[in-house]
Amino acid sequence: MPTYIALLRGINVGGNRKIPMSDLRALFDELGHTDVRTYIQSGNVVFTAKAGPPARVRAAIEKAIAGAFGFEVTILLRTPAELATAVEHNPFGAAAYVTFLETAADAKKVEAIDPAPFAPDEFAVHGREVFLHCPNGYGTTKLNNGLFERRFAARATTRNWKTVTTLLELARTKT
Repeated sequence: MPTYIALLRGINVGGNRKIPMSDLRALFDELGHTDVRTYIQSGNVVFTAKAGPPARVRAAIEKAIAGAFGFEVTILLRTPAELATAVEHNPFGAAAYVTFLETAADAKKVEAIDPAPFAPDEFAVHGREVFLHCPNGYGTTKLNNGLFERRFAARATTRNWKTVTTLLELARTKT
């Protein structure tokens, strides 16, 4: 049975779209997943999935959240191996942020983004991840989920480096 990291977009941010982590864990349990663990309040869940392809697992979780909490949530899944690959390709070190994309960014669309207007912020794309260096913090950058979702026509969510590495560590250990 595969282990996944579920990255939920836009919950418990700014007092909106609240989902208590205990309720989120219970929902994953109700769906038949095991070894369910959450990390911080912004929607990060490590779990062992019952059988099924990732797209079906993700769709079932999104549907269950909409039914239980009354709003839709974008969920992106990664396996521990996929998250480890992302960690290996980070060009910006411990200050990085990672934007996780639903699908890989098209190389021509990446090249079409002029980096100059975003300076001093920088980005690098590898597969389904966009690595960000934001010296003044992620909260002030224009290199955000909305930009990448529009440019790459893919759903996205972003995490800081500490969260990414902690999730990988949780995914590699069993409770």
